[in-house]
Amino acid sequence: MIMLMPKRTKWRKQQKGRNRGKSHRGNRIEFGEFAIKAIEAGRIDSRQIEAARITMTRKISRTGKTWIRVFPDKPLTKKPLETRMGKGKGGVEKWVMNIKPGRIIFEMAGVEESLARAALTLARHKLPFKTKIISTKDSNEIY
Repeated sequence: MIMLMPKRTKWRKQQKGRNRGKSHRGNRIEFGEFAIKAIEAGRIDSRQIEAARITMTRKISRTGKTWIRVFPDKPLTKKPLETRMGKGKGGVEKWVMNIKPGRIIFEMAGVEESLARAALTLARHKLPFKTKIISTKDSNEIY
């Protein structure tokens, strides 16, 4: 199982930050015909991206093409259980990406609509926030 994570990171550990507002980039279909778009804000993990990718490619039996439009480059740290306070910040537990409403997460092309919608529906169940399936035939609305 290939996990998405950055090849190199800076020496300083990032903070969690806030996840407010709507997505201003990555909110239109650029490559495929069908896509999964986030409706609410959330955080996607590298494991969730991989699980959704596997279910999509299995459903379309490796015909067509899929694009992953998100990349988890934010480290989330955690200290071990039963550790006393202090002694610095914990080690990196997982890599995530903050998702804002309107963000395109996956795109798909080269398969018929019914099969694409079925595959994207299976992938939607793997994601931790509400999403919807959109297509280029529909109005390519931003949010």
